[in-house]
Amino acid sequence: MSESVTVAFQGHPGAYGEIAALNAVPGTSATRGYPTFHGVAQAVESGEADYGVLPVENSLMGAIHQAIDLLSDTELHVIGEVIVRVSHCLMALPGVVLENLKTVSSQQPALDQCTGLIRKHGLQPVAAHDTAGSARDLAARGAAGGARDEGVIASARAAELYGLDILAREIEDEPFNYTRFMVLSRHEPRVSDLPHKTSLVFAVRHTPGFLVETLNELRGLNLSRIESRPRRDRAWSYLMYVDIEGDARDPQVAQALAGVLRKASYAKIIGSYPRAMETVG
Repeated sequence: MSESVTVAFQGHPGAYGEIAALNAVPGTSATRGYPTFHGVAQAVESGEADYGVLPVENSLMGAIHQAIDLLSDTELHVIGEVIVRVSHCLMALPGVVLENLKTVSSQQPALDQCTGLIRKHGLQPVAAHDTAGSARDLAARGAAGGARDEGVIASARAAELYGLDILAREIEDEPFNYTRFMVLSRHEPRVSDLPHKTSLVFAVRHTPGFLVETLNELRGLNLSRIESRPRRDRAWSYLMYVDIEGDARDPQVAQALAGVLRKASYAKIIGSYPRAMETVG
């Protein structure tokens, strides 16, 4: 892909979503942030953006259900995935040292992932809408002459973009912190010989043993993720989200998917797309 493209993400410049967007497709020339996951999907559907990225899973916090639910509703195609290494930094206004800080703000999951440092230095955590937005807001308050006792947890890119000093790097409690993003497009993915992953969602009749029978259609395949989610249109009914290692064009995978589609009361293949082969960020 040689043409320039725009990729939508949720958040502000410097967010981990923007890092995913910068690595989503070759030839990316611009990224564009939106306040919500729904806004990202709408931007791609309308053509305002060529592609979009949505976070679906974090290695420490688990599934990101709002994004997963959106994938089952949209008619967009999943054409790939990006795995971002989440490496948090503690940052503050220029000239501020760690001992000056009293509070630290960020998105709640980021605060939860850095409890060791927060407790060690006796900081008061303040939940905010997102990581990069916290950095932007701190820079704005600093320009007005305040916020000399405030810190922020965000990416190193956010510190660079908003002119903040990094006081500590890699402050997350656990080093294996990764977020998986799906890449959305209006168009189906191009045929590729790369290793693939296939994602689907389905529901079955509320009959004893029927879920097991449906899952048995996938026997012989490697399921990398399986999760149930409450249906939003029917009380006490559930959707199953499954990730399969393999291309939907492969005969074994295609046969298994056909079996699920025959048994399920509702089913949708979210996408069959090249797996992420490396981590970015």
